[in-house]
Amino acid sequence: MSLRQMEYLMAVVEEASFTHAAELLGVTQSALSHQIKALEREVGGPLLERLPRGVRLTPMGRAFLPHAEFAVRSARQARRAARAAAGAAGGELHIATLHAFAIGVLPEVFARWRRDHEQVRLVVHEYATGGELREGMERGVADVALGHRPEGWRGPVVTVGEEEIVVVVAPDDPLSGREAVRLADLADRDWVRCALEPVVEGRRFLDVACERVGFTPRTGVDTEHTSTAVRMAAAGAGVLITAAHVATQYDCAVLPLDPPWARELTAFSRVELTGAAASFVGLLDQRWWGRGEQRERRGQGEQGRKRQGRPAAHEGEGGGRPAG
Repeated sequence: MSLRQMEYLMAVVEEASFTHAAELLGVTQSALSHQIKALEREVGGPLLERLPRGVRLTPMGRAFLPHAEFAVRSARQARRAARAAAGAAGGELHIATLHAFAIGVLPEVFARWRRDHEQVRLVVHEYATGGELREGMERGVADVALGHRPEGWRGPVVTVGEEEIVVVVAPDDPLSGREAVRLADLADRDWVRCALEPVVEGRRFLDVACERVGFTPRTGVDTEHTSTAVRMAAAGAGVLITAAHVATQYDCAVLPLDPPWARELTAFSRVELTGAAASFVGLLDQRWWGRGEQRERRGQGEQGRKRQGRPAAHEGEGGGRPAG
């Protein structure tokens, strides 16, 4: 079997039609049908069921398709990586990340990248949750991902920084002039909550954290997205805990937590980071740590995490865990 045959199968499935797939691929319908039949002979059975109106995968086809998609994406990734490493025109580097990082972190990194690697085009794949990000990387949609540490990930995982978690209130809130705020000080406040809030021990992370200091957070507003939640808090609808890189995009008061909260940020991939991918991860590393300070600050962060010993949060955008 060949990658071309797998690409042909993917096109037929996506278009649900041999006719439309042939037009998309720029081949005759008979040539397309011949390649699909050859692929079916190779795997030992029918992959597609021909219907009066369209086609659909057989059970064998449903089992085969994810592997075919992975093989095709991996081949494309290898081609992109080779061209990007050579600085060739047309080279691409695909980056997968959470939406919060796409708006709060990557613009600065992308701008620096473009100054030094103008021949290599960057493509962003954005996801709402950590689970979706991981699934996309497992399917090979991108060359490297920026996100929180993926538990049990078998490929390379590189720590590139820490995401600071802060409290967001309106600029005229009585808390706005404070240098820091303790979570217990917020027991009598209404909260803005986000559907993408991370989960700790099967529960939303804010519920767990507040319970540990003796209260249950009183929800005033529920939102779907982190950016909406920040705007609500900035308008005075309630207090919010979110990532500093998201909060600083808006006109609001941003207060560090006492003790500090942070969450490890990583770059991860399915294969060894080389060429353009390795260079990009280096820029991510500099985004948080800075040249010359990297080892010292990272060492302090590790010491802080060991002292605090709090559980990690999972599966969300803009949440975090106590640390530091």
